[in-house]
Amino acid sequence: MHDMIGTLLREIKAVDTPANRTDYQRFFKEKLEHPVGIKTPVLRRVSNKVFKGAKPYGKNEILDICDEMLAGGRRYMRFIAFEWAGKLERQYERKDFARFERWLKKYVDNWGACDHLCNILGKLIIRFPDLSAGRKKWTRSKNLWIRRASAVALIEPVRHSHLLGDVFETAETLLKDEEDLVQKGYGWMLKVAGDYFFEDARKFVMKHKHEMPRTALRYAIEKWPPARRREAMKRV
Repeated sequence: MHDMIGTLLREIKAVDTPANRTDYQRFFKEKLEHPVGIKTPVLRRVSNKVFKGAKPYGKNEILDICDEMLAGGRRYMRFIAFEWAGKLERQYERKDFARFERWLKKYVDNWGACDHLCNILGKLIIRFPDLSAGRKKWTRSKNLWIRRASAVALIEPVRHSHLLGDVFETAETLLKDEEDLVQKGYGWMLKVAGDYFFEDARKFVMKHKHEMPRTALRYAIEKWPPARRREAMKRV
């Protein structure tokens, strides 16, 4: 076990009190294996405190430590691993995509972990937009979290005016997905696209509104002006 993981475990033990615990199950439809955990703000403080000791290490060694944390199977360690990986965004390299994709396929089993990791993936794709080609394959996965990630990983790029075409291509591929968490994922992506490219997003939604599940449609138009929302919700 790496020394930093030992430090984390000691720090977590020190704050693992009834007052700092919460029942995460209320946030998730899927049944969590360990529903009770430490409150996110408390866990983030521990993460930030211990990360200060990572200064002597390079990016690759820190990501190796994150790999070890993830392999341990503890949900709070997964959270910290993703937090630490996110702090390294200025050092991301093209090769990191393979590692993060492996994390997605191996360690993500709920929407919170999916979206946390997608923030990292999105920032990597901003640096290397051509990596979005590898992300496109996720739309065809049998794993709903990987399909959700194919959309949510584009939220950071579109916020930076990148890959609008990929947003609409992904939404069209996922259009009739039967999983509501995938519908919510691509609906959220379209909503963010509308924040920056409203007319483009509006035209896409209006073209496909009769095919889109109502869940995805509601997410996509959530921030539209009221008259536009009413127009979009008309099915006939």
